[in-house]
Amino acid sequence: MLEVDREQVLAYRIAAHGLHREETDAAAVPVFDLGLQDSVRDTALLGLAARLDGDVTPGVWDDERFVLAWTHRGAPHFHRRAELDGIRAALVPLDEKDAMARILWQRKQVEDAGMPAMDALFTAAKAIREVVTGVRTKGTVSGAVTKLIPDGLSYACRGCGVVHIYEQLMRVATIHAGVRLEVGATPATLAPWELAPFKKGGALKTSPDAKAATRVVEGYLRINGPAAPGDAAAYVGTTRTGVDAMWPDGLVEVRVDGRKAFLPEDRVPLLENPPEPDVVRLLPPLDPFVQARDRAVLVPDKARQKEVWKILGNPGVVLADGEIAGVWRAKASGKKRLDFTVTSFDALRPAVRKEAEAEAARVTAAREFPDFRLTFS
Repeated sequence: MLEVDREQVLAYRIAAHGLHREETDAAAVPVFDLGLQDSVRDTALLGLAARLDGDVTPGVWDDERFVLAWTHRGAPHFHRRAELDGIRAALVPLDEKDAMARILWQRKQVEDAGMPAMDALFTAAKAIREVVTGVRTKGTVSGAVTKLIPDGLSYACRGCGVVHIYEQLMRVATIHAGVRLEVGATPATLAPWELAPFKKGGALKTSPDAKAATRVVEGYLRINGPAAPGDAAAYVGTTRTGVDAMWPDGLVEVRVDGRKAFLPEDRVPLLENPPEPDVVRLLPPLDPFVQARDRAVLVPDKARQKEVWKILGNPGVVLADGEIAGVWRAKASGKKRLDFTVTSFDALRPAVRKEAEAEAARVTAAREFPDFRLTFS
């Protein structure tokens, strides 16, 4: 059995994520095999800038090969448009426990409604599909949907005085309604997909497909492996036992510092001999690299973990010398400058500081600011 330490795992992941910047075509960047999350301003844009060999600006999302949708765990992700139906199929819950798990923090509300989670999910999806016949804001959709679903699946919002469908239920149902998100729209805005499988009048695809569901698990293991089943389950948003039904074939067991983990067999050569992890990158909050659920592999020190993963307002992370070497934040100074603060865990080598400055310039250009200032602390 192959035995590796965490440093080798991190070197593998840096390569698997495409952080050596070997791709010049945005759609070929490896993380799109799974999806690029965009929950915080410009997160996906900066995640792509960290990986693409070439200039990146917000105009990259005008490329018709990309589409934005609520997918994994109900979070917004950019996907390759041609693969969206496969992603949707992978996200159909396999059973009632799986469906309930995917509703995450609002499971109790669905339970209290006295309706099976699978029924609630596709009742909501049917209503969303009926309502979203064109471009409509999230609030408008939510208010209209509540008139078409059982009362127990909605709540009265004190802030706006409107009855809304439960947030997480709406997010996990929308993908199955054939509905996407408008890029860059504020407030969040929904629109129907322009894809044949979701033309108006077609039936909802509600049949569980275990083979399709393995796609997400395998994608996770490819970029954030070697990893344990529990790690994959947390990423998917399902139960530990539920992920067993989605577990891919063709995996190899690996020991990471004595801990059992798994990796697709065709990725073993890269794990055995990864390129030197000598890149310096400023990764944004919620970047796929820090979405790995085995946080102790990424950052062993618990105090430092608290600096990287916060309850609210995660910072970006500094990747240097094969490690997460610190955190960073940027604040706009008017419309002309971004002010960066890099807080390193240990002293950074002069060469790393110089490369971090170049990365700050790259972030500044991606966000279309004229200038920047960088401070180390």
